[in-house]
Amino acid sequence: MSSFNFKKKFGQNFLKDSKILNDIVNSIPIKEDDLVIEIGPGAGALTKCIKNTKCRLICYEIDTELERYLSLLEDDKTKIIYDDFLNRDIGSDIENVKYDNLYIVANLPYYITTPIIEKIINSNLNINSCIFMVQKEVADRLSSKEGNKEYGYISVLLSYYFDINKLFNVNKECFEPIPKVDSAVIKMVSKNNKRTTNMEIFKRLIKDSFRMKRKNIKNNLYNYDLKLINNVLVNYNLNLQNRAEDIPLDCFLDIVETICKN
Repeated sequence: MSSFNFKKKFGQNFLKDSKILNDIVNSIPIKEDDLVIEIGPGAGALTKCIKNTKCRLICYEIDTELERYLSLLEDDKTKIIYDDFLNRDIGSDIENVKYDNLYIVANLPYYITTPIIEKIINSNLNINSCIFMVQKEVADRLSSKEGNKEYGYISVLLSYYFDINKLFNVNKECFEPIPKVDSAVIKMVSKNNKRTTNMEIFKRLIKDSFRMKRKNIKNNLYNYDLKLINNVLVNYNLNLQNRAEDIPLDCFLDIVETICKN
């Protein structure tokens, strides 16, 4: 890849460590009749490992210059789509593909991590699990639980849809070109027992709650019925003086439920 013109605008840092590539694939139980969506396959190093499982595979690559590498990997079970993942109708792209389980795998650049995750959520796909490699600090934030300073809006939102665990760290030396920071791999397994909630109110509530992270709930949610919210908080041994980082998912969901009833 030394002759390849790596493009900073696409956040291109290609993983070259074969052990880590195999560890990523082995972290999900891919079978022949499953479908894997890979976002940003690059030159196809991880793609080749995924193909070893003999599964169905659809890859989204925004950089058409990489076609010279990826076209060699296409066959009757592997399709490469040269387009921006964010612009695609994923449901339409896979509607004619028969599969048992759906997995999403990606090495996500920092600048586009949240938009891609929100795109996946909003696509309403029946996903078994996702494996993402992201910057280490982003992995800490995505997998954070209440009580930690990394806990924020995206942590709460994702915890509604997924059980999230950080699997392992990846040293920056494992990439070409070498990025400035280390990465980490997280696994997000879809929850089958999600509580039904008003998603519009839920998203607005958690965004407002974390609007100013160092402020308490009383200050961040001044436009809400604070007495009503406090009545929910006390059930979790919390109060309006607590910050949003102290509030677990179920408490936020109880607040939404109470708002909807009043």
